[in-house]
Amino acid sequence: QTLTPNTTTKIPDITVMETVCDGEEPEVVTQACLLSEFSEKGEARALINSLPDIHHDPVSREATIEKFVVIMDRYQEQPHLLDPHLEWMLNILLEMIRNEKSPPLMVHLCFKFLYIISKVRGYKIFMQLFPHEVSDVLPVLDLLCRQDPKDTETWETRYILLLWLSMTCLIPFDLSRLDGHLSTDPGLNRESIMDRILAVAKSFLRVSDKSRDAASVLVSKFVTRPDVKLKRLGDFLDWCLTTISQTSEITMEGTVTLDGALQSLAQLFKHGKRDDFLQYAPTVLQCLNQKRIAESNQATLRKLGVKVVQRLGLTFLKPRLAKWRYQRGSRSLAVNLAQSSVTGSVEATKTDLESVSQEEDYDIPEDVENIIEQLLVGLKDKETIVRWSSAKGIGRVTGRLPKQLADEVVESVLECFSFQETDNAWHGGCLAFAELGRRGLLLPSRLSDVVPLIIRALTYDEKRGACSLGSNVRDAACYVCWAFARAYEPSELKPYVNQIASALVIATVFDRNITCRKAASVNILSPQGTFPHGIDIVTAADYFTVGNVNNCYLTISVYIAGFEEYTKPLIDHLVHMKVNHWDGVIRELATKALHNLTAQAPEYMANTVLPQLLPMATGMDLHRRHGAILACAEITHALYEIATQKNRLHPTKQQNRDPVIAFLHPDLVFSCLFFSVCGLIEKLSLSKMPFKDDPVISESTKPLYISLMGVFLGVHVLLAIYCLFTSICCHTDQLVSQYLSALMSPEVLTRCGCALALGSLPPFMIRGKLQKVRLHNVSSAQVSRRDAATAMSQVCVAVGVCAQGSPDRVLCEGNIRPVYEALLGCMNDYSMDSRGDVGAWVRAAAMSSLMDVTLLVVASAPELLSSDLVQRMMCCLVQQAAEKIDRYRAHAGTVFLRLLHSTDPAVPHIPHREELLSIFPPETGNSLNWNAASQAFPHITQLLRLHQYQYHTLLGLTVSVGGLTESTVRYSSQSLFEYLKGIQQDATVLQQFGDTLLCIFRDNLRNDRVSVPLLKMVDQILANGCFELFTSEESHPFCVELLALCKEEIKKSKDVQKLLSCVAVFCGMVQFKGDVRQKVLVQLLMLLCHPFPVIRKTTASQVYEMFLTYDDVIDDEQVLADVMASLSDTNCDIATVRTHRNQLCDWLGLPRPILVTKVTHLGN
Repeated sequence: QTLTPNTTTKIPDITVMETVCDGEEPEVVTQACLLSEFSEKGEARALINSLPDIHHDPVSREATIEKFVVIMDRYQEQPHLLDPHLEWMLNILLEMIRNEKSPPLMVHLCFKFLYIISKVRGYKIFMQLFPHEVSDVLPVLDLLCRQDPKDTETWETRYILLLWLSMTCLIPFDLSRLDGHLSTDPGLNRESIMDRILAVAKSFLRVSDKSRDAASVLVSKFVTRPDVKLKRLGDFLDWCLTTISQTSEITMEGTVTLDGALQSLAQLFKHGKRDDFLQYAPTVLQCLNQKRIAESNQATLRKLGVKVVQRLGLTFLKPRLAKWRYQRGSRSLAVNLAQSSVTGSVEATKTDLESVSQEEDYDIPEDVENIIEQLLVGLKDKETIVRWSSAKGIGRVTGRLPKQLADEVVESVLECFSFQETDNAWHGGCLAFAELGRRGLLLPSRLSDVVPLIIRALTYDEKRGACSLGSNVRDAACYVCWAFARAYEPSELKPYVNQIASALVIATVFDRNITCRKAASVNILSPQGTFPHGIDIVTAADYFTVGNVNNCYLTISVYIAGFEEYTKPLIDHLVHMKVNHWDGVIRELATKALHNLTAQAPEYMANTVLPQLLPMATGMDLHRRHGAILACAEITHALYEIATQKNRLHPTKQQNRDPVIAFLHPDLVFSCLFFSVCGLIEKLSLSKMPFKDDPVISESTKPLYISLMGVFLGVHVLLAIYCLFTSICCHTDQLVSQYLSALMSPEVLTRCGCALALGSLPPFMIRGKLQKVRLHNVSSAQVSRRDAATAMSQVCVAVGVCAQGSPDRVLCEGNIRPVYEALLGCMNDYSMDSRGDVGAWVRAAAMSSLMDVTLLVVASAPELLSSDLVQRMMCCLVQQAAEKIDRYRAHAGTVFLRLLHSTDPAVPHIPHREELLSIFPPETGNSLNWNAASQAFPHITQLLRLHQYQYHTLLGLTVSVGGLTESTVRYSSQSLFEYLKGIQQDATVLQQFGDTLLCIFRDNLRNDRVSVPLLKMVDQILANGCFELFTSEESHPFCVELLALCKEEIKKSKDVQKLLSCVAVFCGMVQFKGDVRQKVLVQLLMLLCHPFPVIRKTTASQVYEMFLTYDDVIDDEQVLADVMASLSDTNCDIATVRTHRNQLCDWLGLPRPILVTKVTHLGN
């Protein structure tokens, strides 16, 4: 497929496993994003050219930088595409920098753009494009000297200038020529160019920003110049060593200084000639040894110390290529292709590994031993960057050693793989072996020692507390496999390829870490076609497929186990490494994988694996015991399924009888292993183990009954109950009676567990006892209502429906109404405790149970459903669908639509079915998101126009409109006001809405869950003028009754929120004319003297705003001015407020409230 520039190519996903199983060749599943050229060059040029226009505007400047960063970051993985365009971008920016008219801010902005480019392309490539003529030296140096090293906003400028100065230092002329008459004119007290550059470099080696890195590059380029090294090399090295010796790493400033000095030493010994630095190497090594950089607390310093040490080692050793190294043919593709047809050509390209030239025999300095020892210690460092640098150093130094000494180094690296060592040593050892293998320094004769260790490293996992260590070791082991596959001929790896292949496949499908699984998957085809079934495996377990751990364990592993070479290794790994894994999720996945793999080797599972698991299931290790019990259960069930398919009973059934009894020991029950025991009971029951009338049954019922005490209650227990009693068909009467009696237990968890257990019993155990079971579930007030509601529907579904059946055996005409009454009663459970609305659990369970029972009845005997039951059920669902909790609103809406849209057959007697279907058409079931208030409430409020749903809809909307959640309040109130706006001109409908509102208020008087939100909703309705039609009639009945209900609601109340809400309602009711207005004003003036200061203050403020809003309340302007002045100046102190209140009563023509004296009646 041809890729257009900068396009993302995605090949359609297919199921690889299906195509493989069908015998077809699977397509490649991949997603690639390839860029063919720098297509944004026009946009990049425009952004660079716009710098003179936007540099002064901070907003435009930041936006331009952000756009340029986004463009450049696209090429992080393909930076070479920028190469043809680097020069023109650099020239444009340098031209702006060199322009004398460019302000400093613009110059810094240009350097920031240069840094962005260098970051993407890499400074080593980018710095080569800087102009480096003789005429550039002084301007760059002068500009760099003018920079402020402490300015945190312009560090990019200093960084780029240091790189530029590094290039200008490469001019092939003696720098003294640039000094002019400096040396001949004693009157001129100026520094030489050489001294200035050294001073600048030293100063920037002490800064804390990235300029320090560029300064070390400058040092490596400048000090190694022929003229500079003659005069300044020794002095500069003395300065570095002095700095290292005298600087303490305790302070941040000291750490930065040490970092700069070590960086400069590493760069110097890397780029300098060996003959120039050999004489200084012992002194530098001695200084580092005395400083003990390897013991520093700073990982960066330890890494730089390792870099310097390895460079010192390369300086001590002659720069020659070891003739004894392993060479894999020619590195030229043309030569390899030409030789591929010649027999024995591969052997011809190898050198004789046993012959060592006499020229290699030269004296190795004693310091090299110290250096190698430090590098080996670095392999065990606690930081990855230090171990990685040490591994590279081991590879570089070993490449210059004689064969015998190199073999000693390999022997030392092998010691890192002792189980007394930490995971850091294992990781460092893997990195070192990868480096040695890549460089041909690990001879094939050593593979027999190394490969077993790498295979162990591929499964290295060490538990530490609540987690484990070793993912980095396994990842590094995959890197070793990658390196070996490219370093050795297939014939060299052939003796080990099966071991490596099995280990890599195991890591690919069973490693807990996704990074390790992907690293292992890319190695499957590495050994040049020698990997057994490599093409098939890598197709099924590619880089992207192994990202899902469940898919790896349960699907890919089954496919790979189909190849005989991998079947037993996969099973053995699960049994020995994953069944006892510290992570419970991995243990459960491993047992499920064993279930799936049983079909590949049933005899091996029955005769080998199960005997290994049974002792583990009774051991002391809890993790091992838990996994082994689950594994036994899964394998036993899988063997039963296989035997059923082959129409024969598997012989392992009778063999496993005694260990099963051991699993059910009471001590085992009271532990974290309990769920695994229930899982075992479930699987053994499903496998129809021959335990009927056996003592093991009594043992197996103990943990199940104990579980119902609540401690271990879960789905595992309920499944075990159902499966066990379905299979044994005995002890039923005793167990049902036991569970029924436990429903009256004083322990809450026991009641919950036994209720759910009754719901989980198979039908034959309930028939004949249905009335007793149902009555216990319904009438016992102590049973958890949530679990009782769930269990009730389960019992009904289990026994079935028969219209004329016996009430003690099936759901029929004689017992259906009590069932619905109980579930509908649960719909009104609004219990609250410290956890919040715990009644919502009961309501959710009741909604699910109502749906299950209704659909069951409709499918068998719809005539059992009366119209009043269906109406009450649908109204309750509508109320829940209008309430404020998103989760339960969505659940109610889903159940409501499920019943409404049920057509096979339809639920009878649904009120206003046609209108409901017009509001909620069938396609709404999939498109409507009930969790989103913005989508749910516009549909719900339409039910207000349906008379039979109006009360419950408005009741649900009340708690939403008057709630606390901003989004719920906003969208519910908007939808409500849209409805009210549409009925403003219809007095009858508006009167009906008002009556419904008053009815809700009346029914929920003193019920704070409803009354407080209702007052808030009424306040909003009045404020929006929704009852303006009633204001034209004096003392309208609606406002009269509303006032009476509000007075009754706040009578003797000390609830501040309720009082404040009622004050707001009173202020809104002033718009009604007649006696109601006078009574409302009296109530407000009484609240001005409320004992609570917050009530007095808020009332005064709202009454002030009320008079501003409703200017027709007071006709006399002078009185209005006096009232407003009094309200604004009123002191809320209770001692003086009554005087102001009485004055307001006189101005408004209202009777002064009289303080009622409490009368105490004394007994005789």
